[in-house]
Amino acid sequence: MDPTRETSTDATTDDDALSPFSMDPEMSRHPQPMYAMLRDVAPVLPLAGMGSMLTTREAAQECFRRPDLFSSNMSAVDLGNIRPLIPLQIDPPDHVKYRRILDPLFAPREMATLEPAVAALVHERIDEFVADGECDFSQQFSVPLPSQVFLTLLGLPLTDLDTFLTMKDGIIRPDHVKRLPRDDPRTIEYQRGIAASIYEYFDAVLDEREHERRDDLLSRFLDAEVDGHGLTRHEILDICFLFLIAGLDTVSASLDCFFGYLCEHPEQRQLIVDDPSLVPSAVEELLRWETPVGGVARVATEDTEVIGCPVKRGENVAVMLGSANTDPAGLDDATEVRFDRAVNPHLAFGGGVHRCLGSHLARLELRVALREWHTRIPEYAVKPGHELVYTPAIRSLETFPMVFTAAAIRS
Repeated sequence: MDPTRETSTDATTDDDALSPFSMDPEMSRHPQPMYAMLRDVAPVLPLAGMGSMLTTREAAQECFRRPDLFSSNMSAVDLGNIRPLIPLQIDPPDHVKYRRILDPLFAPREMATLEPAVAALVHERIDEFVADGECDFSQQFSVPLPSQVFLTLLGLPLTDLDTFLTMKDGIIRPDHVKRLPRDDPRTIEYQRGIAASIYEYFDAVLDEREHERRDDLLSRFLDAEVDGHGLTRHEILDICFLFLIAGLDTVSASLDCFFGYLCEHPEQRQLIVDDPSLVPSAVEELLRWETPVGGVARVATEDTEVIGCPVKRGENVAVMLGSANTDPAGLDDATEVRFDRAVNPHLAFGGGVHRCLGSHLARLELRVALREWHTRIPEYAVKPGHELVYTPAIRSLETFPMVFTAAAIRS
């Protein structure tokens, strides 16, 4: 592939057609052909007024390896926060300090202790609709479950579920909530108000934890330190803000994408039903193939290049994770979905120093959800007459009408 192709004006003539943020429903449902088209056009594709998209695995990895040149600071994405979100919007060298404090709290061994609680929450959700033979998978399972896990992790009451969902949607998709364009002043004002409510909510909870520690993550934030340095109140608030928006919607979207795929491919679903030991590798493969978070944002800190292609200082760069994950140059049989891959070096959680801090928690939730669901409900399908319509960028479903046959009533 000629890396100079994207510098021509021809590469920017069909921005609307190529943009992942203006997909038609079929592209959102099955984005892999669109990713292949992007890779064929150019590895670094400039879009007028939107910066550039990195479409190949090679380009994505080069960007992730250079956080000094491709920053994820507040200029990369505006979520209504008043300070940089930790650790996402903190670049090296300060980033290292926060990861040294936070990484042990989210290590695989720590997350494994949550498995019984996550399994119990999965079954509680299923219990609510299993006797009906149908449900709205999104509204009754994939949306509330990650929030309930998050509330459990932070030691917060499950009765705050609706509050968390309101805060999450108000930051991630304020345009959907208000039914107005994202850049409309009323949408921006609403998002800013929601952001303020997040700070206020966690500030009040931290006041409680200051007086009485509990066995929860918020108390660990207050006590965590490295080399004698702990976290300030503002830093903990900035961590909580990030976890709220990054740890809930992405897992919901992953569940939507996974079960949407398995509805379309019952032969793959049957593999999981017949052999639950495939679940961990199925999770990795579906993360790769579906890539629920289609891209992540960076901003160039100076005039630079990606695999020889020019990128200007201040230019926004969208790393197309979905395209990188399905790039045949990066993985044998990249266009096939295989639950038996021994090695699966996908980029669904990003890469480099900013690789997702909560990846082990997300994996746990997804593994437990797939395993426990298929013990209870091995046969399911999209309700006849309905078509799944995925949102772009974060590929989630507002509604997922499902019909199913339960295996048995759980004892």
